[in-house]
Amino acid sequence: MSSWAPASLCTPACATRSAPPVPPVPPGEVARRYAALAYEIGKGAAQGGRLAEPGALRARARGVLAALGVRPAADLDRLTVGGGPTGTLIVANHISWLDVVALLAVEPVTVLAKREVGRWPVVGTLARRAGTQFIDRDGVRQLPHSVAELAATLRSGRSVAVFPQATTWCSVSGGRFRRATFQAAADAGAPVRPVTIRYEQDGTPSTAAAFLGDETFAASLHRVARAGGLTVRITGHAPLHGTDRRALATEAQAVINARELAAHG
Repeated sequence: MSSWAPASLCTPACATRSAPPVPPVPPGEVARRYAALAYEIGKGAAQGGRLAEPGALRARARGVLAALGVRPAADLDRLTVGGGPTGTLIVANHISWLDVVALLAVEPVTVLAKREVGRWPVVGTLARRAGTQFIDRDGVRQLPHSVAELAATLRSGRSVAVFPQATTWCSVSGGRFRRATFQAAADAGAPVRPVTIRYEQDGTPSTAAAFLGDETFAASLHRVARAGGLTVRITGHAPLHGTDRRALATEAQAVINARELAAHG
């Protein structure tokens, strides 16, 4: 197993738990949500390469959340750190495929995703058109090249959102942060913006959006479409600077986890 492909201890069973339980929405509402989602996907597909334009990308991301009945809540309107010559490395915990949509709804940035996403039906096509960069998590020999590409992107002034846990977990604190992407920030002299992503249903922590183990995308999507009162909260933290990838990774994860503990501890 490569450093890009850690194993999560969470299973799809984790995603069925909600405390307290929240009743699913009625079948009619589920059907309406699927229809609204199909409309948003069709609109994105019709935009072709223009989907990568910031305004279009933000609009489609917000449209997808609205279609699925997911309420976004963010404590900042910009993920990037201004005032410098480089882009920002935005690092977040990873719970769901919805994480990417939620981040893009705040600010359209380049997203680093596993290669498999590019092969997903419909989603893969839209991801490519949106400017997503793909990595091979199993290709250990490609890791230095991937880090160099990421550093070059940051030097060019473009910001990139990454998920250093390299897989999804049912909670914010699951899994340790991998250090490779932090090396790219160090090499480029780019700031690191830690971001906490968490999901709630009617104000309580929820695992309904989690995408785990061998679960299919269709099964995860259906659970989200049936979820009532689902909110995704995006919390940005003060930027980090440094040249030691180990220290940057450790500090970023500590900040993200501390915010989660403060919110639900």
